[in-house]
Amino acid sequence: MAELPSEVITEILSRVPAKPLLRLRSTCKWWRSLIDSTDFVFFHLNKSRDSIIILRQHSRLYELDLNSMDRVKELDHPLMCYSNRIKVLGSCNGLLCICNIADDIAFWNPSIRKHRVIPSEPLIRKETKENSAITTLLAARVYGFGYDSFSGEYKLVSISYFVDLHNRSFDSHVKIYTMRTDVWKTLTSMPYALCCARTMGVFLSGALHWVVTRDLEPDSLDLIVAFDLRFEVFREVKLPASVDGKFDMDVGVLRGMLCMIENRGSEGFDVWVMREYGLVESWGKLFTVEQPRDVKLIKSLRPLGYSKNGDRVMFEQDSKKLCWYNLASKDLSWVRISGMPNNIEGTVCIGSLVPPSLQCRNVQSKNPKSVDEKNKKRDDFLSKGFKLTL
Repeated sequence: MAELPSEVITEILSRVPAKPLLRLRSTCKWWRSLIDSTDFVFFHLNKSRDSIIILRQHSRLYELDLNSMDRVKELDHPLMCYSNRIKVLGSCNGLLCICNIADDIAFWNPSIRKHRVIPSEPLIRKETKENSAITTLLAARVYGFGYDSFSGEYKLVSISYFVDLHNRSFDSHVKIYTMRTDVWKTLTSMPYALCCARTMGVFLSGALHWVVTRDLEPDSLDLIVAFDLRFEVFREVKLPASVDGKFDMDVGVLRGMLCMIENRGSEGFDVWVMREYGLVESWGKLFTVEQPRDVKLIKSLRPLGYSKNGDRVMFEQDSKKLCWYNLASKDLSWVRISGMPNNIEGTVCIGSLVPPSLQCRNVQSKNPKSVDEKNKKRDDFLSKGFKLTL
């Protein structure tokens, strides 16, 4: 190794998972200096293929290797636990955003065991009384965590969703926290009603995604909206031509593509992906997951990722179980993890060296061939945007 050019050593180390790299820092002073450098942190981030699943069960978080499924490790997260609850608000570039019931929020990298507690979000109370009865209530608060490649900083979006029970209307308060300014600011309200109060924003291509409706009527159609982290506006994502929004939908990411799951009840779940982000013609249906026989009807499926050899897809079922879908046999099988309870939730996270206090940037080390051309295409698309509909 000592005789290899520094560029070759850098390339080799960039392909090593984050946790072993921490041990390699003690090899020599040059390696330690290299691994700790900002340029190498971002170079390693672009090479990282070390995907893990963070499992949540009440106040406990676990790390699961998606490929082996037998290496589960409990993580020592940095927040105090109240009422035995911890939430995962999002994942981006190896950073997890977590909070407790007291609304303490932290950006945390479990691979390098570093965290940063951010300022508390200002409380919002909106109560309307009519004949001594409160008619406007806080129905939900959802978050979305992602990275703005244009400014090179991480952002956390909070949507407080209010419903007027008397007038059957809704309102929202949208706030955004930016790591660079270290403050929360208020944005224009979101003109949509949230479909699921437990769903956090799905981050992809510089935007956060939710499933929403235009109003509170029972037959209101589902649609997907994207919150552009660069321009800080909501835009609608056009659905496939054959999807009309009459069925319940969910949104996720699968192999780096926007994924939409259409719940067709007893007919099963249609799984779609947008192969080129922002291009409606690129929507394609991958497969249909049929409802299993002789078991309780599945209400929701959320994709987590493919198996190592690509023959199976892991889903989170009903926000409490993990299951494999076999692409060849078209069967569902439930994941049993030794020592783990049955009711668990999963979040995909990559292993990285990114500290929670460091603003990101589009640095790909000194090797110009490693520049990811997708970043430019994504930024060009976001500058044009979807057609804004209010």
